[in-house]
Amino acid sequence: MPIVEMERRQVVVIGAGPSGAIAAALLKRKGHDVLVIERQHFPRFSIGESLLSHCLDFVEEAGMLDAVNAAGFQRKNGAAFAWGERYSAFDFGDTFSNGKPTTFQVQRADFDKLLADQAALQGVEIRYGQAIACADFTLAKPQLGVQREDGSEYRVEADFVLDASGYGRVLPRLLDLEAPSNFPVRQAVFTHIEDRIDAATFDREKILITTHPSKRDVWFWTIPFSGGRCSVGVVAAAEHFAGRTDDLDACLRGFIDETPSLAGVLRNAVWDTPARTIGGYSANVKTLHGPGFALLGNAAEFLDPVFSSGVTIAMRSASMAADVLHRQLQGQSVDWQSEFAEPLKRGVDTFRCYVEGWYAGTFQDVIFYTEGSDDIRRMISSILAGYAWDQRNPFVSEPKRRLRMLSEICASPAP
Repeated sequence: MPIVEMERRQVVVIGAGPSGAIAAALLKRKGHDVLVIERQHFPRFSIGESLLSHCLDFVEEAGMLDAVNAAGFQRKNGAAFAWGERYSAFDFGDTFSNGKPTTFQVQRADFDKLLADQAALQGVEIRYGQAIACADFTLAKPQLGVQREDGSEYRVEADFVLDASGYGRVLPRLLDLEAPSNFPVRQAVFTHIEDRIDAATFDREKILITTHPSKRDVWFWTIPFSGGRCSVGVVAAAEHFAGRTDDLDACLRGFIDETPSLAGVLRNAVWDTPARTIGGYSANVKTLHGPGFALLGNAAEFLDPVFSSGVTIAMRSASMAADVLHRQLQGQSVDWQSEFAEPLKRGVDTFRCYVEGWYAGTFQDVIFYTEGSDDIRRMISSILAGYAWDQRNPFVSEPKRRLRMLSEICASPAP
C-alpha cells in the first residue's frame, strides 16, 4: 500500500468563489487557520453577474470593499422591468431596509478572482487546480482526499469543512445529500455582446428584466458591464426550447426577435461571443450541515436566476457560517440548525415565494402596477436589493399573504 501524505488544518473550504472567499477571509480575520481547495484556475467564467446591494455588506465585512470599489466595475443602482409597452424601475437608494444604495454588475471571472486574491492577501492559502476526490466524516475529525492535476493525491484532516463549491456541489454528491428541487426544470441560453446600446430609455446602472410579450414564464436578462459590453440571456421552461437548441446563437436571438422592446434595445449589438446554455440548475439538499461540515451558497440550494439572489444567498451563508464556526472553534456550544440553517432558510424562502410568484404571473402584476403606494414599492425594492432577511419588512415576514393580497389588487391583462 502506498503511503498517502497527510496534512492537518483547522478549516478547509471547498471552492474559492464568492462564498468560499468571503468565509475564508472572515475566519482568517478571526485568527483561524484556513485552507481553500479550488478545482479550477482563476479567472474562470461564471454566471450570476448582477449583484444585489446586500452583497456589499459581506464584501465590506470581509475587508474587500475598497478593492471592489476601485476595480472599475459597472455601478448598479436598481432593477428595471419591461413587458410590452410597460416599464417599471426600482431604486436601491429608496428601500424600506435602508441598505446600501448601489452595488455592481460584474463579469464574474474578474470579480471572483478579485475576491479570492483579496482573501489570499489577508493570509488565506488557496490551492488551485486541486479537486476533492473523497470525504470521510465518520472519523473523529473529517478527512478529505485531494487530487492534484498531476494525478497525485494527499489527505487533509480538518476540524471543520465548509463546502462552497457552487454548482460542483462536492459534499452533497459525496455524502448523498442531494434532494430534488420543487421548481420545474428550466434552461438558460446566454452570451456576452458588445451592446452599442443607444436607447435613451435604457439605464446602464440597472439590470433590465424583460418578459416575453405572450409567454409570461419566459424572461430575459440584460446586464450592462463597464466598457460597453453586456450579458444577455433568456430563461424558460425546457419545453419552450424544443427544437431550438441545435444552434444556441439562433435560439437566443430568435427569442429576442419575438420581443420587440428588447430587440429595439439591442438593435446595434455586435454578437461576438458564442452562446452557452445551462439547464436543470435548481437544486436542493437534505440538510445544510452535519457533524464536521456545513454547506454554503449554491452547494446547498439554488433557486432561479430571475432576481439575482444566488450570490447574495452565498455570501450571506458564508458570513453566518463563519460566525457560528468561529464560536465553535473557540470552544463555545453552538447549534448549527437554529443559528445557521433555519435563519438562512427564512431568507431563501422569501426569495422562493417571489420566484414562484414571478413565474405564476402574480408578482409580475405587482411589479408592473403603477398605482401602488410608495411605501409598498420601497418594501418590494428592499427584497430586490437582497434584504430578504429583514423581518421588519411585512413582505419578508409574511411574503405569501402579502403577495396574494397585493396581486389581487394589481392583476391586469397582458399588453
